Amino acid sequence: MVKFLAASVVFFGAASGAFAASVSNVGTGAVVLVIVENGNRTEVAIDAGASETICPSGCFVTLPNGDRIGLEGGETIEIQDGAATIK
Repeated sequence: MVKFLAASVVFFGAASGAFAASVSNVGTGAVVLVIVENGNRTEVAIDAGASETICPSGCFVTLPNGDRIGLEGGETIEIQDGAATIK
């Protein structure tokens, strides 16, 4: 029983990274996202044409235009002119 539990924890940890959100900046200028994940606030800068992987365990993101969105992970987001399109 203990071995099964340990294997389950390892599998869940590996799977959680696969569900991170992918953010692409399709605009012409760099953007800064404010991310709150597990109560920790960080800022992520994304250059024009670049992509980042964020929020492996869900988070809230404040966009440059002030909109705030909740992510569970696994989303694909495009940012243009400060606004996001979630796919």
